[in-house]
Amino acid sequence: MMKGIKKWRLFALMTTLLVFLAGCGREEISTLIPAGKVAQDQFNLLILSSIVMLFVIIVVSIIFVLAIVKFRRSKMGEDMIPEQVEGSARLEFIWTAVPIVLLLILAVPTVYSTFDLADVTSMDVQAEDGNSTHLTVNVTGKLYWWEFEYPEQGITTAQELVVPTDERVYFNLISADIKHSFWIPSIGGKLDVNPENVNTFYLEFDQESSELEDGVFYGKCAELCGPSHALMDFKVKSVDREEFDQWVTAMQAEPTPAEGALAQQGEELFGQDGLACISCHATSGAVTASGVGPNMATFGDRNRVAGYLEHNEENLKNWIADPQEYKPGNLMPDAASLNGGNELTDQELDALAAYLMGLSVEE
Repeated sequence: MMKGIKKWRLFALMTTLLVFLAGCGREEISTLIPAGKVAQDQFNLLILSSIVMLFVIIVVSIIFVLAIVKFRRSKMGEDMIPEQVEGSARLEFIWTAVPIVLLLILAVPTVYSTFDLADVTSMDVQAEDGNSTHLTVNVTGKLYWWEFEYPEQGITTAQELVVPTDERVYFNLISADIKHSFWIPSIGGKLDVNPENVNTFYLEFDQESSELEDGVFYGKCAELCGPSHALMDFKVKSVDREEFDQWVTAMQAEPTPAEGALAQQGEELFGQDGLACISCHATSGAVTASGVGPNMATFGDRNRVAGYLEHNEENLKNWIADPQEYKPGNLMPDAASLNGGNELTDQELDALAAYLMGLSVEE
């Protein structure tokens, strides 16, 4: 008796938690709060399939309950034999036709949406000036960060994707090492990022990210790719077309010299022999060549350090000193191994942090 009561209490608790936790989705990362046309179309399919499944559950449950109540042994007796309906044309038609209709209700919009979302023929349409009429971004997945190249604009950035709202943005996805998966939950479904072939798709961003709590949408790697897979995050800033064009212009400009004595010392350290950070990390956005490490031109504008740490100098200094502690398996060596086995002093770490935090193209 007590065991039965405990089971019902547990069931009631889980049901209550399910109801309350259903409202805990965050707008910047929830598939249930779509912020783009692709996400909305996929959400509509989710709702449609849920309605169909709920209909089936309700009908089956009603039939099940009616059968138990109407034909219970205490009411019908031990010797009662139900009416035999074997070979009934009506019943055969019903339980054949109903599943077919339900499958058609699911299949027609699903197939249509699948082909519609896979249609990238307008990606190569050019305007009179020879430029593409749509923005195209080449995405490269690396252990464990993301590179974003804008070929038409001649710029490259990393870890934070910047896109215009209210228009299609096409993506060419490829991996530099192993398989990853590109996913912005609030904007659309995920797509594999393979090393041997380019996958192409498009997304639309209907909402400016400045309206969100963190000011960005969250992107994830959705394919297990190593010990730091869960930390392979990126962020997305969606802005209006005018602001996007201003950002592109700022990225295309030559980087300004570091300001302040500490930042200038950091700039010298960044490029000096020994550390040679510049050999892996570009500090200008106006490059198209893929670097060994992330492009740092917009580091001061980013929302996170290493994709997931709070964006402050303390976390940045900790990352520089020992990146393996924060992202095991990443390809960035610790500062001591680049500095002849000598740890960087606090002064040198402060200088590098000041310089990197000053790399910005946003006003």
